[in-house]
Amino acid sequence: MTPPDNKWPARSLMLVLAALAALATLSTNIMLPAFPGIAHGLDVPVEAMGATFTVFFFGFAITQLFVGPLSDRYGRQPVAIAGVALVIAGSIVCAVAPSFPVLLVGRVVQSLGAAATSVIARAVARDRFEGESLTRVMAFVMVAMAAAPGFSPLFGGALETWLGWRSIFLAVAVVTVLVALGYALLVGETLSPSRRRVLSPPAIARDYCSLAAERPFILPALAISLTIGSLYAVFAASPRILMIEHGLDPQQFGWYFAGTVIVVFAAGAAAPRLATRFGAERALQAGLVTGLAGSIAMLGLEALGMATLATYTATLCLFLLGMGVANPVGTAVALGPVGNRAGQASALLGFLQMAMAGIGAGIAGALPMAPVGALGLVMSIAMAVAVLAFGLRDRSRVATRAAPSA
Repeated sequence: MTPPDNKWPARSLMLVLAALAALATLSTNIMLPAFPGIAHGLDVPVEAMGATFTVFFFGFAITQLFVGPLSDRYGRQPVAIAGVALVIAGSIVCAVAPSFPVLLVGRVVQSLGAAATSVIARAVARDRFEGESLTRVMAFVMVAMAAAPGFSPLFGGALETWLGWRSIFLAVAVVTVLVALGYALLVGETLSPSRRRVLSPPAIARDYCSLAAERPFILPALAISLTIGSLYAVFAASPRILMIEHGLDPQQFGWYFAGTVIVVFAAGAAAPRLATRFGAERALQAGLVTGLAGSIAMLGLEALGMATLATYTATLCLFLLGMGVANPVGTAVALGPVGNRAGQASALLGFLQMAMAGIGAGIAGALPMAPVGALGLVMSIAMAVAVLAFGLRDRSRVATRAAPSA
């Protein structure tokens, strides 16, 4: 009889965590190629579809602040189960929505559940892993989160073409059921009763304030949040750029996103190796600078009147390369020192990420500029602030080390 593979439990855990984390991006990006069809079906202008992003992002952001402390108090499993149940319920509401306001209600319910699954994915990773192992796990999770927005538009475009846009939300519900089964069978509870924290609103507020004041956590968290905000601004602007300006149909739109996943896969695979060889801080800094370079190039080419589909793709890939390295390494760097506050720290990190996503997507859509120029400007500012924020962390560490000798 063949002996069992000792690595299988860790691999199965990583797969489930990746699926949990990817539910948020799956719920959002699978509907991108169906924006014109949904707008026509519900009798609203295509521009109004941006509201489905806005309500999702802000519902997602705020909910995480409550989910984190709940998971630290009652454990990861009850919160995960509640999260997948809400994603399923919200998806069904969206699938049967008779009007645009009802669709927005369904998106809000989806966001509540996706917030829970995203927080739990990061918290369980921190419960089970640390150091280089945590970086490797977060890299794997990040690749899965990149695959979801990369391949889900292709899947969504096919569903919209063959079965209509409502089938997209039913597909999200089915996938979520499978993720729930995987969590129940392969993960279970990862926070022992001895490590659970008392649920006290004043204490929770103090802990959030304490985390926000801890530079080893908040500065890399802010840098990564600005990077993720830039990524979601790309998602929000893509239908206008690719389908309206460049005339891609839903299937071509899906294939375009699927192609960009190769870049994120490569970056995600390289991230743990770069962190091991050069140190996590240097790897994170390199990723942020690369993302900034891609953003500035996108803005510059548009300003010079040289923006084409090819140049947009090239600059986007450069940004994605930097993002793909920075995101997993930065998440591990931020969560590394938080100890038994992993749930609350994960919640605050998620809140920052989705708040930046909502702000970035909203500003990029509201600027009176060409879509590529508006996107490039938002990304350039966000990535410049991200580089600055992480630079302040490095400077504070140097000052701390110098203080005793002084």
